[in-house]
Amino acid sequence: MRAVLMAGGSGTRLRPLTCDLPKPMVSVLNRPITEHILNLLKRHGIREVIATLHYLPDVIREHFGDGSDFGVNMMYVVEEDQPLGTAGCVKNVESLLDSTFIVISGDSITDFDLTAAIKFHRAKKSQATLILRRVSDPLAFGVVITDEEDRIQRFLEKPSTSEIFSDTVNTGIYILEPEVLSFLPANEPSDFSNELFPMLLAKGVPMFGYIASGYWCDIGSLEAYRQAQYDAIRGRVHLDLDYVQLRTGLWIGKHTVISPTVQIEPPVLIGSNCSIGDRTKISAGTVIGDRVTIGSDCDLQRPIIGNSAMISEECHLWACTISRNARISRRVHVMEGAVVGSNSVIGEEARVFPNVRIWPSKHVEAGATLTTNLIWGAMASRNLFGQHSVSGLANVDITPEFAVKLGAAYGATLRPNSHVMVSRDQRTICRMLTRSLISGLMSVGINVENLEATAIPISRFIAPSLGVVGGIHVRVHPDRNDCVMIEFLDANGININKAGEKKIEGTFFKEDFRRSRIEEIGEISYPTRVLDYYNSGFAKNLDVEAIRYSDCKKIVIDYVYAVSGAVLPRILGKFSTDVVVLNASLNEIAPAPVDREKMLTQLTDVVKAVRANFGVQVFANGEKFILIDELGKPIRDEVLTGLMVEMALMSKNGGTVVVPVSASGMVELIAEKHGGKVIRTKANPTALMATCHSTEGVVLGGAADMGFIFPQLHPGFDAMFSIAKIMEWITLQKRSLSQVRTHLPRCHFRQQTVRCPWSIKGTLMRHLVESYGRERMELIDGVKIFYSDRDWVLVLPDAGDPLVHVFSNGFDTPLSNGQAWAEHQLQEVCSHIEGFCKLQIALSKDSVLLDN
Repeated sequence: MRAVLMAGGSGTRLRPLTCDLPKPMVSVLNRPITEHILNLLKRHGIREVIATLHYLPDVIREHFGDGSDFGVNMMYVVEEDQPLGTAGCVKNVESLLDSTFIVISGDSITDFDLTAAIKFHRAKKSQATLILRRVSDPLAFGVVITDEEDRIQRFLEKPSTSEIFSDTVNTGIYILEPEVLSFLPANEPSDFSNELFPMLLAKGVPMFGYIASGYWCDIGSLEAYRQAQYDAIRGRVHLDLDYVQLRTGLWIGKHTVISPTVQIEPPVLIGSNCSIGDRTKISAGTVIGDRVTIGSDCDLQRPIIGNSAMISEECHLWACTISRNARISRRVHVMEGAVVGSNSVIGEEARVFPNVRIWPSKHVEAGATLTTNLIWGAMASRNLFGQHSVSGLANVDITPEFAVKLGAAYGATLRPNSHVMVSRDQRTICRMLTRSLISGLMSVGINVENLEATAIPISRFIAPSLGVVGGIHVRVHPDRNDCVMIEFLDANGININKAGEKKIEGTFFKEDFRRSRIEEIGEISYPTRVLDYYNSGFAKNLDVEAIRYSDCKKIVIDYVYAVSGAVLPRILGKFSTDVVVLNASLNEIAPAPVDREKMLTQLTDVVKAVRANFGVQVFANGEKFILIDELGKPIRDEVLTGLMVEMALMSKNGGTVVVPVSASGMVELIAEKHGGKVIRTKANPTALMATCHSTEGVVLGGAADMGFIFPQLHPGFDAMFSIAKIMEWITLQKRSLSQVRTHLPRCHFRQQTVRCPWSIKGTLMRHLVESYGRERMELIDGVKIFYSDRDWVLVLPDAGDPLVHVFSNGFDTPLSNGQAWAEHQLQEVCSHIEGFCKLQIALSKDSVLLDN
């Protein structure tokens, strides 16, 4: 007799175990389900097996080969184009079936007496015999009723509660005669329960039900998968194992080393070539795969651990599933029902909450608390807030569900009935996420002032006058058009500080939200005349008459499809300025940086063609910009920073400018010329805004890579006001942008990025301080090494990625070439960092090997 093994399933409900593995290859007691089925068939004399494959067929073929290693003869048929269904895939191998055959699914565990079932089939002269089983909960299965002669009278696939007419269900194991396949069409999808069996019943073909005793579990869910493991290890199902049973309920494979201080409570199965460290506790029901390494002082309470997994010291694994090749770092907690996919890495001291599912090849950072499934993103961060507030892939990392929870977490840190401002850019994704944030805020009793689509400088300006305790702004990431940013502002419109971020993070990860009663749910309102208030403040801080009657009348502005395109023309129109507008549509997709570069070329051509005083490309929702001078040459990066500082201090000698620690040394030379003062801050927007807001006499803050701040208007970056201010400066100082740029001090400024693992960053900074201790240092942010008053190198760890940024700043002197010095020092420090990182990684690997 031959068997048709249906092994084509993808196991959707078993994800994340089956993302990269066919469902029939999922292990139960360290052997694929299919191997247990082959053993069952062998026990009943069936050694000819035809496997029908569809999902990842090569995995099954490579494992079983021709079947000789497993005592059977295997043949394979692959459904290439589309799944043919349970009956269609058997019809597909009709030419190989010339006598009674058995059909068995590749995703169930059973020890049914197939010999008795085949004898029943032949005694009844049945054309189709369904092997049935009585169960307590038949809702998930096909229900069957038979008469006193065991002839099938009626069946219904997956009934509702009101439709249940029997507790006898279809197990998906059939004994069939080849003739029944003639009722099915060739090369078309078809199903046994929904098509073939009803047809046979209607035509009066002899169909019988054999009610089997013994164990049967359809592994259709993660819960059923775990239960099958626990049942198998407790002997509730007869499965063949290759491991030695040392004592009742304790199976251990070959070449496994277990510390004598390990405590084991049977039943427990431990695979071959494993290593288990000192003082580890293993409770009843634990299943450990082959080639598994487990560190010391672990607490294993009924976990299922796949082959080649690595569990470090002091881990707590409670009734969870750890897939093959996963790495669990020290002091990790994985709780009940959680699943860690294959090849995933859980960082040190991370916590995975109950029933959380982590898909294959994901990385959970050290110290992270994971309360929701990690499916699409590559990493679960230990922090919500990175360098750019809360950011991630749109509708992948940052989803509506995430936004609702984030809004509730933020609102829960505030007093009930507080008012919070919410604004966004005009993109559809931002509208969707903003509505979710608002729902979360209102659910914890927070009132919302909804500014809708508004440039973020306007939001920052209006915040104090609204009387809000804080705000949220949602926008597409300025450097990645597939990412979004969610920024949190304080009552002054400044990004919240680290303490505020940590407060929100703690509430988010603990999910410690209050839930307001119906009468306490927050309200939503829509402030009016917001743009008029901004216009008024805008005009008060400009010499309007100078602009209105100046020769600087023609400018070209490229809005790169940002919401500022709906604002700035209306403002500049009041100054009788001739504005040529490019790319102002609000319906276009936000351009990527590479596309903005193409637009910059277009802007340059238009500036020269219309003989404009200057051109400007505005992006980052009205915060950043790049200038094009009247000659058509771009002004950006450090030159733009220098130009803005030069013009600001020229307009107010003795003023103070605030720049990040990473800005070039050109700033100090310009300030000296004008009797000004330079304050350097950490290289993050919050530090710049807070310093500008709290320091007297600041005329300008910021840098080209963040934007520029005019504290007299508001403490945030504002490209729109910068444009108007440049028009004022050009008029009053009577010089063009090209003239200003030409007379800037000559500075050689270089930058390079080096990869550096998170775990090494702190060690690297200490190493640099020790290595360059002979030089003068500044530790405002990162490590800044001075080789003279003017020449320095800055090593700055990246806040969001495993990188460090290296900056070098040099000036020409009679004795040295500043450009050569800057390039040489940059390469020397980068090489030093790379060598140090390689050494630390090698030492870390050696430590892991020694620990194991």
